[in-house]
Amino acid sequence: MDMILLFLTILIAILSLWLSAKFTIPWIKKSFVVYGLLFTLTAFAIAGILISEHWPTIQKTAGGLLQTKNYTPPQKEISKTAIREAVYIEAPSISQLPELPRGCEVTTLAMLMQYFGENVDKMELAEKVKRDTTPYQRINGEIHFGNPYDGFVGDMYSFANPGLGVYHGPIADLAREYFGDQVIDFSGGSFNEIIHHLNNGQPVWVIINSTYKELPDHMFTTWHTPSGPIEITRKEHSVLITGYDQDYIYFNDPLHLATKAPYEDFKAAWEQMGKQAITISK
Repeated sequence: MDMILLFLTILIAILSLWLSAKFTIPWIKKSFVVYGLLFTLTAFAIAGILISEHWPTIQKTAGGLLQTKNYTPPQKEISKTAIREAVYIEAPSISQLPELPRGCEVTTLAMLMQYFGENVDKMELAEKVKRDTTPYQRINGEIHFGNPYDGFVGDMYSFANPGLGVYHGPIADLAREYFGDQVIDFSGGSFNEIIHHLNNGQPVWVIINSTYKELPDHMFTTWHTPSGPIEITRKEHSVLITGYDQDYIYFNDPLHLATKAPYEDFKAAWEQMGKQAITISK
């Protein structure tokens, strides 16, 4: 109501002053000037009363406006798993040949451990890694052999005898003999965890296949092991991931087959091979 009264008073003051300019008869002109001045003074008086009554609210509103003007929003924290433009890590590159034709896993582990300052070679790791000594047998057309989740399967040193490799569990156990609780076995996690560790400057040991892309089903076969049946592929391989960009995953391959592979292809192959990944904390 007070605001309406103020508005009407201002309107009458303006109208009176406007009419005073339209008339030439002195007494009429003077009358409108007087009314205009009176209503102007009245408008100021009403405005003063309104300001006095609502001063706390006016202060609060003005303070909020000033604060907003000077407000600097906090910088958004960059996710440690966010894909950056590029990450490259210089890590040792070691060949598994000629001594270890099936020793890609321990050779890749040697690269990882040397990067973190442990002067260990692939032959020492090949000797120490746990083994599944289940003999190779073919019974009624089906293969009975060891389980790479339990230990290295077969002959690491020669293709003349049956063999395959070893998966993350025994490799992580072997790494812990040197690095203890610094070893991080995050197998079964997401590919984003690999990105997280690369962003932190930590190369990552992984199980992949030698084509670096998802394999068709016919490339897998069932083995019967003491721990139960398992799907395996002769294309099983291990590399050390050392970086990425928007298009590729970069790695050190102990067979030197390649140094990079398309990002999505590599990710799909890693997931197909059981999402196996190990690194070491700084």
